[in-house]
Amino acid sequence: MDIQNTVKNLHPLEIKIILFYKKDDELTIEKVERDLGFKPGNGNQALSWLAGKDLVREIRRETKIFFELTELGRQWKERGTPEERIIELVRIKGGGSSPGLRLPEIAETLALDNKDVGSAFGALSKLGVFAMDGDKRVSISLPPEALVNGRPGKGGAAEHLALVRSLLDKAVASGGSLSQEDLSEEERKVMAGIAKKRGAAAAAFRDLDRETVVFGFTEMWEGVVQTLKAAGVTGDETGTLTPEMLETGSWKGKAFRSYNVQVPPTRLIVGRTNPYAKFLEDVKDKLASLGFEEFDGPLVETEFWNSDALFMPQFHSARDIHDVYHIAEPRQAKTIEEPWLSNVAAAHENGGTTGSRGWNYVFDREFTRRLILRSQGTVLSAKQLPKAKIPGKYFGILRCFRYDRVDATHLSDFYQTEGIVLGEEVNLRTLLGMLEMFAREVAGAKEVKYVPGYFPFTEPSVEVHIKHPVLGWFELGGSGIFRPEVTASLGVNVPVAAWGIGIDRMALMALGLNDLRELFSYDIEDVRRRRSE
Repeated sequence: MDIQNTVKNLHPLEIKIILFYKKDDELTIEKVERDLGFKPGNGNQALSWLAGKDLVREIRRETKIFFELTELGRQWKERGTPEERIIELVRIKGGGSSPGLRLPEIAETLALDNKDVGSAFGALSKLGVFAMDGDKRVSISLPPEALVNGRPGKGGAAEHLALVRSLLDKAVASGGSLSQEDLSEEERKVMAGIAKKRGAAAAAFRDLDRETVVFGFTEMWEGVVQTLKAAGVTGDETGTLTPEMLETGSWKGKAFRSYNVQVPPTRLIVGRTNPYAKFLEDVKDKLASLGFEEFDGPLVETEFWNSDALFMPQFHSARDIHDVYHIAEPRQAKTIEEPWLSNVAAAHENGGTTGSRGWNYVFDREFTRRLILRSQGTVLSAKQLPKAKIPGKYFGILRCFRYDRVDATHLSDFYQTEGIVLGEEVNLRTLLGMLEMFAREVAGAKEVKYVPGYFPFTEPSVEVHIKHPVLGWFELGGSGIFRPEVTASLGVNVPVAAWGIGIDRMALMALGLNDLRELFSYDIEDVRRRRSE
């Protein structure tokens, strides 16, 4: 391997490791970070890079025991250990003429578990700190001369408390973890009583087994060291020339790392709006600018609003064009608002006051309360009619659900843009003008055609089709003039033009896609590319 080229590509972290250690030294991540003052993670990075350059190799793996400070241990560090807190409480409450406290009272006062208080009391009793009288009240049994500031100042209890406190301090200072091999024999004995391998949430330390990889230098090390020293490279060279350094002149006299001007710049990934979400917002803005008011509603609807209010007979195969998802629990709404329920029921049964003969069947008022996921956006156009202003214009961009076969132009979970225009002068020409705007200005279609259609709730009914450069002709959506059975039943007596257009399909044209599924792609690079075009 070319040593000159290897040296040229060394990172300052790697250089420091190479120059600091000797040929036969054994290296570990922990050792490197401790000896060289690296930040956590830098040792792992540097040794991985050196291994990739064949400057170090793995010698062996060792399993070592570590003790990791738990959240409970951090609380001990801040508030005091249970032993320290109990001693302080008993000293204050159990001195003089006070009768002292029982263990449950201690636990309640200090907000500690009974078992923790019992364990601490047992350990300190063995060390001669506590005594318990016939009424099971706790008192300090040490003579006054053995106490310093109310705590044991010498003897086994003092050593135990000091060791626990020392372990907590060391763990915090070292980032929350201690190696068993770094502990003294006395510290290990104390640690055995406050550390657990399982159920560590109830202990101050978690007992962990970690595998440590030991590295050693390869034969290339000596040649690399000589080259670095000959070039005067130390690893402390400045890597970035900042505007502040230029302004103050502090760059003078500094040694700089060499720059490779052929290295490609770091890719700048700026935050972007999802292209489909942006398209939906643009459609909303366009309709709002034309004077339309937006409506919205829940995903879960009743059969009443989804179909019955739209004059779709409960028994008829016309409902097959809307394969719906039923709600398992609860299955039905509690009520349907009056007088709309009675008006719609009458329209179905005999036409009611709409001038129609209706469908001539008995309207099922239980079935109409069944809950489903809305299968069409027109449900909200129907719900808007009783509260609509006349004249008025309304729209919504609504998520709908149908049990459908998924392909390039069909999804089972899709969006529709739904809208109505109410007024004495509204007619089919009004509707066709709206469809033309959607097809050409929003979808960006070049070729548009209108096809007669059938919907139970509109007459006449029109489908608008557009031609996709790859997929060919496909339906963009349906529309028509609401029938009197719909409008009169819901309190409206003027013409209402309505449409329900698949906005997902409009996005195919507008975003240059060939498959609806691409709108919901998990390929983040493809989403970024679409947004930048």
